[in-house]
Amino acid sequence: MSIKRIAYLPLSSYPEPLAEDLILGAIGFAAAFQLGLAVDTFEVTLPRRPSGFGDALLDVSGLIQASEEKSRAECRRLEDLLRTSAPAESGLSVHHRKVASGLMLDAAATEARYHDLALIPWSGQSHAPQDMAEAILFGAGRPVLLLPPGAAAAPLSHLAVAWDGSRVAARALGDALPLLEPGGRVSVLTLRGEKPLGADNIAEKLATALKQRGIEASFRDIERGDQPIAARLQRAAQDQGAQLLAMGGFGHSRLRDFVLGGATKGILSHLEMPVLLAH
Repeated sequence: MSIKRIAYLPLSSYPEPLAEDLILGAIGFAAAFQLGLAVDTFEVTLPRRPSGFGDALLDVSGLIQASEEKSRAECRRLEDLLRTSAPAESGLSVHHRKVASGLMLDAAATEARYHDLALIPWSGQSHAPQDMAEAILFGAGRPVLLLPPGAAAAPLSHLAVAWDGSRVAARALGDALPLLEPGGRVSVLTLRGEKPLGADNIAEKLATALKQRGIEASFRDIERGDQPIAARLQRAAQDQGAQLLAMGGFGHSRLRDFVLGGATKGILSHLEMPVLLAH
C-alpha cells in the first residue's frame, strides 16, 4: 500500500485573509508534489473589555461583533474557494476552527503536528505569513514550505539543499527528498566565508552519499561575497536551475519572541523562490 503524504494549509481570516491567487498557488503546489491537502480556516473571537467613557463615544461591542462576523464570512468564502478549486485527488479536508485571536498561531502549530509539512503562501504585504511560519517551524516539529507569489507549481525534478553538515540541514534534506520526483537531481550548496564548517569536503561528501542511494547529485562551494546569506543561497539555487531550496531553520522561541538565525531571518524577510525550512 502506498503512503500518501498530507500537507497542512492554515488560513487566517483576521485581520485580512490571504489573496485568492496565493491560496490557489498553494493548491497547485500540493497537486504538483502529489500531496493530500488538509486545511484549517480560523475564525477569531476578540476580547471584550469595557472601556468606560470610550463606550459612550464608540460602539465598541458593535465594532467587535462586526469584526467577528467578517472573520466568519471570510472563512465561509475561503472554504467555498477551496472546495471549488482543489482537485479531487487531493482528498481535500477542510476544518473550520474558532479560536481567540491571540491563540491562533499556537492552534495552527498544534494541528500541523498531525501532517507531513505545512504550506505557507507568502505575501510581502503582511507579517502574518512570517508569524505563522515561525510558529509552525519552531512549535510543530514539521517542515514549512514557503511559497512566494507567482512561483510555478510543477513536479519537483531539481532540489537544492543548503548544506553545512548540521542537524537541521540533515533534517531539511530528509524532509525534502520525499518530494523529489523519481529520477530527479539534487544540488548540494555549501556557503563559504560565513561560519566554520569543520571540513573542506562536506558538500562533496553529501553528493557522494546521495549518489550511493541512486540519486543524481552534484555539489558546489559558493562564496558569500557581499550579499546577505539568504539572498546568496537563493541566487545560487536559482543559478543551478533548482525549483526548491531546502535548508535548516535556526532559532528558538521564548514566549512568542522568536530569535532567528541570520539565514533564517533573511529567508523570512526576502523570499525569492520556494524554500523548505526544517528545524
